[in-house]
Amino acid sequence: MNAISPPIQQTSSDEIDLAALFHALWEQKLLIALVTVLVGMAAAAYAFLATPEYQVQSVLRPAAIKDLDALNRTGVYELTPKQAMQRVGASLDSYDSRLEFFRANQGLFEVLRQPNRSLEQTFESFNQQAFKMLLPDAKKTDNLSAYVGIQLTYPQDVKGVALVNGLVEYAFQLERERIAADLAVVIQNRLNQLEAQMSAARASYEANKSARIAKLQEADNLKRANLQDELKALRQQLKTHRDNRVAQLDEAIRIAKALGISKPATPSSLGEGERVTQGSVIRTEVNNQQIPLYFMGSEALEAERNALLQRRSDDFTEPRIAQIAKELQLLASNRQIEVLNKRENEDLFLKDLASWREEAARLRNLDVDVSTLALVTIDQLAMQPIKPIKPKKALILALGLVLGGMLGLFIALLRNMLRRPTHD
Repeated sequence: MNAISPPIQQTSSDEIDLAALFHALWEQKLLIALVTVLVGMAAAAYAFLATPEYQVQSVLRPAAIKDLDALNRTGVYELTPKQAMQRVGASLDSYDSRLEFFRANQGLFEVLRQPNRSLEQTFESFNQQAFKMLLPDAKKTDNLSAYVGIQLTYPQDVKGVALVNGLVEYAFQLERERIAADLAVVIQNRLNQLEAQMSAARASYEANKSARIAKLQEADNLKRANLQDELKALRQQLKTHRDNRVAQLDEAIRIAKALGISKPATPSSLGEGERVTQGSVIRTEVNNQQIPLYFMGSEALEAERNALLQRRSDDFTEPRIAQIAKELQLLASNRQIEVLNKRENEDLFLKDLASWREEAARLRNLDVDVSTLALVTIDQLAMQPIKPIKPKKALILALGLVLGGMLGLFIALLRNMLRRPTHD
């Protein structure tokens, strides 16, 4: 009989033997070390051969109030320290300002020039990558956080310190020129406004003067016409009175002649001729009625009538006529109108003209030296950096060695897996 052999139990090949794996990696330690050294050398080559990049910055803070006092005391232009700092910061951040500075100082950017790029293209590339504005945290509103700055990251051989400080100074000068131009325009506009006000005041004065003269003349003409009308009415009234008196005298003369009264008499004297009196008699006539005119006698009445008929004017009989003549004589010349027309310097009579002239003279004599105006305080000037910010050699070397070691281990593991036998 054949013996039956027991089944043989085999260990699964899928299980990983850590000891065997470590042994396999240890056998390939030279390979791992070689890969690590090669990658480390590549990292070192990059770290020492890459073009170094440096970083500089300039920080500006608000100027003192006294620095802007001369400008603010003009009374026509006001600029606070914060506003001045914001204006300088806006110039530093302005693309046009940077481009103009680039065009004016091309020597500072000569290293960046490339044959296949224009001046503007070179500046555009550098401007996007190199400049960065430094601004405070918007959540902080205290005065200690008020600042503005500019930061520049530049490659070796570029004069970064001169570039940043020059750009800051260019922004200062640019804003000073703008302020000077603004101040000149504001002053000129104010002077034009004052001239317009003075011209308007002169025109208003002339109009008021003409209106006043016209009113005075109109009042004189009206008064003269009223006086002449009154004079004419008075003369007509006096003539009527004279005619009426002549008619009364004619009637009285006829009555007197009819009664035979040639001399002045009284009603009681008419019967004296028929009365016989004895002794001395004193007669007293008491009568509250007006004695008729014919008792004056025909002779007196005729004399009065003849005088009235020969009269050429009745003006002397009415005192008011003399008064009217006086007033008409005074109206012949209005002294107030003459004084108004004889004014030589009419500006003396214009309201507020003196203050306007004083203001205009002050504006013309304003002498503010804007070229030396301290718009901001330079808190930090750009200074030559001690070392570059890129490349960071120690970090690159460390990363190169770590990555080299990882790559060596990966290659060793891959080789070990390829060399393992395949079990059926």
